[in-house]
Amino acid sequence: MAGPYTRSRRAPALACAALAACGTLAACGDGSGTAEPPASAPATTASPAKDGPAGEQLVLRWRKTGGIAGLGGPGSLPDFSLYSSGRAVAASQSGPTEYRLKPEALRRLLDEARAAGLARSHAVGPGGVADAITVVVSMDGATTRIIQPETQSGPEGRFLKRLDPAGWPASDLTGKPAPYKAEKTAVLAGPTTGSATVKTWPLEPLGKGVQVAGAVCTVAPAAKAPATNPDTAWRSGGRTYSVRLRPLLPAESSCQDVK
Repeated sequence: MAGPYTRSRRAPALACAALAACGTLAACGDGSGTAEPPASAPATTASPAKDGPAGEQLVLRWRKTGGIAGLGGPGSLPDFSLYSSGRAVAASQSGPTEYRLKPEALRRLLDEARAAGLARSHAVGPGGVADAITVVVSMDGATTRIIQPETQSGPEGRFLKRLDPAGWPASDLTGKPAPYKAEKTAVLAGPTTGSATVKTWPLEPLGKGVQVAGAVCTVAPAAKAPATNPDTAWRSGGRTYSVRLRPLLPAESSCQDVK
């Protein structure tokens, strides 16, 4: 049987337990279900995406492939690339051109693309047509193939006109279109094709690159890469190569990004 001495030992222990419980309740709040952070805990906020390759993400791309001329081959520049920042880069005969969509215009364009069915993988148009021109659209992890796009009157074919930035109204843009200026370029070296002019390659040896898009690829500063054309061959490391230059787009940084 417990005596007075035992009770006197329990009383202080119970008092300490009660004080500890009160401290815990104070830290958890008033029981209303809302937890208050300690005064010393700093508030956290999400950092906005940075502009440029470190923060931009590709959200939609299309390229034209096929045809007798073999359009859109490995290592070619996509016809159109759209990024999460609102930047778009479109290929043209004079070189890639950069456009900047306002945030609300970007959201509207992407909503329209999903409504047209471009966020699910499927094909539109006749199959088995030799050398058919095909537009391949990539969006949200899906791939849509639009075969003979000029003959397609469905939502996918109609929406392709919206992906021609030359037709975007000025009110949707943050400024005027400008030439796209790449910081780096992929140098794609391959066998020579009987070129009459042979020059010495001034940059990193062409043969020490990686195999990408049917060529040996190295990366060079765009400002230092020499201009070239199919009639010029380049001697590097005791061998002669033909060279194609493919500017790296936003969110691209290496040869592995070139497809």
